[in-house]
Amino acid sequence: MSNDLRQIAPSVARNRQPILDIIKPSLPPGAAVLEIAAGSGEHAVFLAPALAVKTWQPSDLNPSALKSIDAWRYYSSLTDTIRPPLQLDMTASSAKLQSVLKQAGAPEAYDLITCINMIHISPWEACQGLMKHAAKLLKPAGLLFLYGPYFQAEQPAAANNLAFDESLKSRDPAWGLRKLEDVIALAHSHGLTFLDSHTMPANNLSVVFSR
Repeated sequence: MSNDLRQIAPSVARNRQPILDIIKPSLPPGAAVLEIAAGSGEHAVFLAPALAVKTWQPSDLNPSALKSIDAWRYYSSLTDTIRPPLQLDMTASSAKLQSVLKQAGAPEAYDLITCINMIHISPWEACQGLMKHAAKLLKPAGLLFLYGPYFQAEQPAAANNLAFDESLKSRDPAWGLRKLEDVIALAHSHGLTFLDSHTMPANNLSVVFSR
């Protein structure tokens, strides 16, 4: 690869180990993982070997992110484990999404789907699509792992989360932090079971569901 297109997201260095600590006890070696909104690609190259997965399928909607993911994949020498990134749109139909996966030779079902820092930087329709697709793509008892900031009922919002929410909405009115109870209710409506939430760095949460 002649040009190094790797991007660096500062938050990854802060959150990757805590994310690993949450996922690892519940995911057996040799698993198949689908990463939604993979961003820079740094999580993939850290988590895939640490979790001893068989297949890690990264994806993103942003073309520049896809280039960064592929660059991290190349420079990490994990091309046998981490598949070439796919452009997946969570607002697309199930038929469209599954067609893209099938044409790429990706697994038909997954032990784990991860979605880190997407729900608040996308319209609510993307979260709706994520739940719909996860319910179809996860194996029985497969896990959906979400990471990001949320508003929680009966808990005062952190000042940095309030400021972040205002900043996001100023960029796009359809963006913004979601209420955790709304996300859980949406997951339940698609047959996913809320397992737990975990406090993470910088007032974020890890939220785990099971099919």
